[in-house]
Amino acid sequence: MNRILIFLVIGITFASCKQGNEEKAGQTTRETEFKKVVRDDYQLYKPASEIKAVLILFGGYPEDAEGIKREFPILEDARNNSIAVIMSNYNQKLWLEENEKRQLATSLQDIFEEHHLPSENVVVGGYSSGGVVSLLISDFIIGHKQFYIDPKGVFIVDSPIDLEVLYRTAEKNIERDFSEPSIQESTWLLKELGSGLGNPDEHIENYEQSSIYTYSTGNISNLKKLKKTKIRLYTEPDTLWWQENRMASYDETNAFYIQDLHRILTQQGYNKVEYIPTVDKGYRANGMRHPHSWSIVDKADLIDWILN
Repeated sequence: MNRILIFLVIGITFASCKQGNEEKAGQTTRETEFKKVVRDDYQLYKPASEIKAVLILFGGYPEDAEGIKREFPILEDARNNSIAVIMSNYNQKLWLEENEKRQLATSLQDIFEEHHLPSENVVVGGYSSGGVVSLLISDFIIGHKQFYIDPKGVFIVDSPIDLEVLYRTAEKNIERDFSEPSIQESTWLLKELGSGLGNPDEHIENYEQSSIYTYSTGNISNLKKLKKTKIRLYTEPDTLWWQENRMASYDETNAFYIQDLHRILTQQGYNKVEYIPTVDKGYRANGMRHPHSWSIVDKADLIDWILN
C-alpha cells in the first residue's frame, strides 16, 4: 500500500532527501562558522570551533531533514549559540521495536564519533511521531551502558503518545465520516496499528510495550530511564480548531494525553518535566493555521533550555 498523506496527528510536511559531502552553510554576524554535512540519513550543522551542545531533531511521520529545516528554522539560533544540529531523515515510525532502537542508537553514536561531537550536553527532540521516537530512543540510550551519548534533555511537539487512543480515535473518525483527509488517515492507522500491534481490546499489552503512555492503564514503562532527565512537552490545545476542522473533541487530540502525561510523571517524581501549552502559535511554513506544527516551539526559549 502506498503511503498516504498524514493530516491529523502524524505530521504533514514533505521534502526530498539529498546526498552529498561537507560544505559551508554560511556565517553569522558573530563570525561563527557553520559546516554542513549531508548524508543519506541525516544532515549535520556543526560549529567549526567550540560546540556547547548537540541538538538531535526528528520530524513528523513523512518528514525528512529538509522538511524539518523548512518548518523549524532553528539553525541561525543554533549557530549564534554554538550548538551543533543533527536533522534526521529517520521517519515513518509510530513506535520502535527493540532492534530498531539498537540500530538507531548505534547510528547516532556513529555520527558523534565520525564528526567528533561532544556528548556532554545532548538534547533530543521531535515533532509529532518524531517526538515519540525522541522519547523512546532517549530512554533506550540511557538504559544501555554501551552508549555514551545520554541525552540531558528531551522534548516533544504535539506527539501522539498513546497508540491505543490513536486506534480508537481512528475508529470514531471513520464512523463519523466528517472529512476525506480524516477518513484516509484513520483507515491507514487502523491497518498499520492492527497489523503491527493487534486490536487493543485483545492485545493491550502490545500497546503498553510500544506507547509512550497508555491512558487506560496508566502505563509509562517506556519512560522509566528518563526520571532524572529534563523533559519538555509542547502542545497547542486549540479545541475550537479541532472541532471545526476535524469534528474532534478534546479527548481525541494529542494535547489531552500530553497534559495527562505531565500529571502522571509529576505524581511519580519526574521533577524535571515541563508542560508547555501554547495559544495561536501553530502555523505551517506556508502560513496555514494548524495547531499541530513545529512553530509552537519558541526557538529562543528552547535554546536557553538547552544551554542551562
